[in-house]
Amino acid sequence: QVQLVESGGGLVQPGGSLRLSCAASGGPFSLYDMAWYRQAPGKQQRDMVAAVTSRSSPNYADSVKGRFTISRDNAKNTVYLQMNSLKPEDTAVYYCSVYMWPNRYWGQGTQVTVSS
Repeated sequence: QVQLVESGGGLVQPGGSLRLSCAASGGPFSLYDMAWYRQAPGKQQRDMVAAVTSRSSPNYADSVKGRFTISRDNAKNTVYLQMNSLKPEDTAVYYCSVYMWPNRYWGQGTQVTVSS
């Protein structure tokens, strides 16, 4: 079965950096778009942060463009999210996700807290 496991979250000061990892298993992930979402405190929805496809350039939410970089290592079935110049408003639970028809799969999430 499909399994996504995130790691790399933590507490960081404003302006700092973190690198999230998502280890995937149970599918041919190199064929699929992989994405990072986040759910901010007090919000019910998860917002797409960045997505990496097999066909075109990565996509980013406007709020993270120029600060976050998504990448993938197909040999390791791993997706990364490099987060620089972090702001308090980046505080959220970050989720790795893949859509493999007809289901969207999610990891368990990793907490990122940006605070001084």
